[in-house]
Amino acid sequence: MRDLDKAKNTLKTSNLSLVIVKNGHIIYETNTPGIRGLLTAVDEAGRDIVGSAVADKIVGEAAAQVCAYGHVREVYAVTMSQCGKDVLDENGIRYEYEDLVPHILNMKKTDLCPFEKLVAGSSSPKEAFERLKKATTVTSG
Repeated sequence: MRDLDKAKNTLKTSNLSLVIVKNGHIIYETNTPGIRGLLTAVDEAGRDIVGSAVADKIVGEAAAQVCAYGHVREVYAVTMSQCGKDVLDENGIRYEYEDLVPHILNMKKTDLCPFEKLVAGSSSPKEAFERLKKATTVTSG
């Protein structure tokens, strides 16, 4: 079974929001919603995330930038934004999705997701990752 298939199947059959598979083994999984789970995964897995397959419920520009920063090989999303798709294309990351939406919205669906706003205009995946890390450290710590 391909890594992406294993990640996707695990995501769909569990109560998880993120599953990362590499060489047939789950290297990270969480039910933490939002971007925090992916940021934590990149921090904890370090170089092990390079070449992995990520299955996430929502992949917008922020998540796509983090995947590019971590040199992920392929991504599956239940919901993907056009900006997220564009970032994955720009970075040569293979992807699959169920639903493609114009933008990822905030929880109340009244505006863009704050993390999407935060990474807009980033010059690189590294800059986007650093912006997100700083913001989530400030808000959660």
